[in-house]
Amino acid sequence: MSFAQGGDRMNKILILGASGFIGYAIYKELNSYFDTYGTYYSSRKSFENNQQFFRYDLEEDDVHDILNKVKPDLIISALRGNFQAQVMAHQHMVEYIQNRDCKLYFISSANVFDAYSKYPSYENDKTLSESIYGRLKIKIENMLLRIPVSKMAILRVPMVFGINSPRIKEIKNALTNKEPIEVFPNLIINVTNDDKLTQQIHYLINHNKSGTFHLGSVDLIHHEDFIKEIVSRLGNYQPIYKRVFTTNEDRYLAVLPKSNQLPKNLLFNYQEIIDHHIFSE
Repeated sequence: MSFAQGGDRMNKILILGASGFIGYAIYKELNSYFDTYGTYYSSRKSFENNQQFFRYDLEEDDVHDILNKVKPDLIISALRGNFQAQVMAHQHMVEYIQNRDCKLYFISSANVFDAYSKYPSYENDKTLSESIYGRLKIKIENMLLRIPVSKMAILRVPMVFGINSPRIKEIKNALTNKEPIEVFPNLIINVTNDDKLTQQIHYLINHNKSGTFHLGSVDLIHHEDFIKEIVSRLGNYQPIYKRVFTTNEDRYLAVLPKSNQLPKNLLFNYQEIIDHHIFSE
């Protein structure tokens, strides 16, 4: 199975969680190039009227029904919601792809390493998490690691920003309402945004890539410095910061590529993510 742009046959892609911020960004990036379908949960006219979208309730519906309807060549999971239901849905996806010419791309998180704080993390490092969210992602990753690597990709993503991202909306609301913005002075991160992430995913699909990928900026910055720079780009505000110290020492929550490098034109630094926020309302 090869994914190529154009060609006689449009390759079928199903994005689970396509109404969320990341899922919809992926849908918009791929829709012109592939036969792309998505699922939505919360009712929005734009999704209801789009023939490519199916309503899917993680807790009520069996993902098999949608998979059998769409018969995708590639599933991209950007699901959110009830953790137990997510585990069950991914078990069903794994069952589905094992018997078919089909592949699963799973959007994971830097949080699979949140128990390791002394260094940034690379693709083959052992996962360990102290957070419920991180442990959920590890559980699903481990399911995928038990199947042939050619059938899956684990895409670990750091904090995602972008003009319409939930994180930026939250910051803007805090600025407008003169509420404090939480910053973590000791946290060293890498970052991405919806544009960079979806371009990287598009590349992985076109080149039929498998395995584990770390999709973030190639350099690191303190969370507090990053947020302050973003805020300075958003306009002339008088921000209030609430500095949260979880530890006295620097700790890392960053996923860097080492063994699975992307081409140079797809690599970026955190400054590019900051510069993206020079815009007018």
